[in-house]
Amino acid sequence: MPEAGATPILDTMRDLPIGIFDSGLGGLTVAGEIMRALPDESIIYLGDTARCPYGPRSQNDVRRFVLQIGRWLSAREVKLIVVACNTATAAGLPLAQQAFDVPVIGVVEPGARAAVKATVNRRVGVIGTVGTIESGAYSQAARAIDAGVTVFSTPAPRFVDLVEQGLRLGEGTLEDLLSQMGSVYVRPAFYEMARDYLDPLKRSGVDTLVLGCTHFPLLETAIQQVMGSRVRLISSAEETAREVVETLTLRGHRAGPSATRTEVYATTGDPDEFGALGARIIGRGLGTVKHVDVAELEALFDHTMAERLREHEADETCG
Repeated sequence: MPEAGATPILDTMRDLPIGIFDSGLGGLTVAGEIMRALPDESIIYLGDTARCPYGPRSQNDVRRFVLQIGRWLSAREVKLIVVACNTATAAGLPLAQQAFDVPVIGVVEPGARAAVKATVNRRVGVIGTVGTIESGAYSQAARAIDAGVTVFSTPAPRFVDLVEQGLRLGEGTLEDLLSQMGSVYVRPAFYEMARDYLDPLKRSGVDTLVLGCTHFPLLETAIQQVMGSRVRLISSAEETAREVVETLTLRGHRAGPSATRTEVYATTGDPDEFGALGARIIGRGLGTVKHVDVAELEALFDHTMAERLREHEADETCG
């Protein structure tokens, strides 16, 4: 029996926020789906825009960033961490799951699982950043679920730049942005770029395409038009939100309807710009966005973290 007046551990966990991070703005597509699925939950989101993009960086660098941000979120007493970045998930999810005491969920496995369920001819395409594609994370995740599935992958880094430009088109909500991207970007210049990335996947006969970057759902309308209506597009955001719901429910850690809900947004970049552009994705204002200095994150990478990273790299080399 707990002592009189003591707060049950379960209730305390229910009240804690969900920590979410990405290399920048794209992970807000994941945060938005989580908030729609779990409207009573509090969240803390960190966008590492000062070091964005992660895609061209080495896996070592990305793993270090994952450990730094994971520790930053852990210090704010989160009950679960979502790595809302495909590159960071591919490089550092197992390491983060070993390093932190709360569940850590990435975006690759939920997306791969949805693609395996959706494909009829068992030929799945994946587009993402260079780092995500070179890691082979989606191929490994899909084959672990169904060894008979063939995965065809191609990096599409210029799509990330296109989305960043699109977010700066003007004022409006995500729905406005999607409408603009569907009409403005489906032009010869976009088609030329899209053909370079997507034609090899079409020739491979994929019937399912995973949007393996959290920026890419904002180009979904245009990508769908290029791929054709018979190809099913999979966004990891919805699938990741489902996994968060399932994990919190099974652990008994979901917030109740009487919980005091909060949203905290932070960035290593320009808070005003992050707030303005992030509002377009979320569909409403983010409030005051906090600034987190990169030096503050780097200071969290202490001897213990460095040793953990070295051990992980040694295990990978041996494997």
